[in-house]
Amino acid sequence: MSNMQTVDIREALRQAIDEEIARDPAVFIMGEEVAEYNGAYKVSKGLLDKWGKKRVIDTPISELGFVGLCVGAAMTGLRPIVEFMSFNFSFVAADQMISNAIKMYYMSGNRFQVPIVFRGPNGAAAQVSSQHSHCVEAIYGNLPGWHVLAPSNAYDAKGLLKSAIRDNNPILFLESELSDGDKMEIPMHEYLVPIGKAKVVQEGDALTLISHSRMVTLCVQAAKIAAQKGIKVEVIDLRTVKPLDIAAIATSVRKTNRALLVEEGHRFAGVAAEVGFQIMEHCFDYLDAPLMRVCQLETPMPYSKELEKETLPNVDRILAAIHQLIHQ
Repeated sequence: MSNMQTVDIREALRQAIDEEIARDPAVFIMGEEVAEYNGAYKVSKGLLDKWGKKRVIDTPISELGFVGLCVGAAMTGLRPIVEFMSFNFSFVAADQMISNAIKMYYMSGNRFQVPIVFRGPNGAAAQVSSQHSHCVEAIYGNLPGWHVLAPSNAYDAKGLLKSAIRDNNPILFLESELSDGDKMEIPMHEYLVPIGKAKVVQEGDALTLISHSRMVTLCVQAAKIAAQKGIKVEVIDLRTVKPLDIAAIATSVRKTNRALLVEEGHRFAGVAAEVGFQIMEHCFDYLDAPLMRVCQLETPMPYSKELEKETLPNVDRILAAIHQLIHQ
């Protein structure tokens, strides 16, 4: 009998939540439509029937209220998983997240830990326009007190979510609605993926291509096309945006001597800006060319399908940047 299973990211997340609810009676999930409707994106499908209303809890459309409730629950020993239907809606709850969840351990003199996971879709979906397409990792990542995780595949999604639920820090767990159906083989047995460790997805020596979340898939596609022209690109999946695994990044850049950073979010004060600056700090003498970025264009997200496609990073833009970087 095979010890592997083929699942999509949605099912990998569901398994992680299910296993952690079974493992620890302090774990519960709360959010809009997570229970009766089986989740807006079906991540929590079947969990209400299996675990009941004390562990899988529907909420009103009131992010500030239920996030505050979960912060208090975490302070008193429970381990909440907060599902945002979209991370765009977390802005309504930002006061509780920023003023309480990530500050409480410090402000209480280490008396109160806040083991809480905020999870849900981040970034663009399909034609949801300006108010529903924000990438929040750079906005929230600026603030100390939590870890920011952004897996790109089913294996990492399951292993990282299980690690996040067990961690005693507040966690932002960023998913992508557009990647929910991406499938791969993962183990049947339990496993964890460590927080704070990047992964070399593909080895190469021409340049280092660094990304996270859904953009990793586009980077791998671009790297395969570049390989057909003899350009061997090394692809790094950050997996954890904060804390950043600068050691893995530096090891790669010192080998390839070039780096291209791909981010779904915006350029100004983005994740790529921070990663790029740290590369300059650690690898300046190894660089044979200036760093380059491929990011979302500096505009609110259009509704038009064609304009949306042009606004977001895509394989063609990544390939163009690879060729420009190689020939500098």
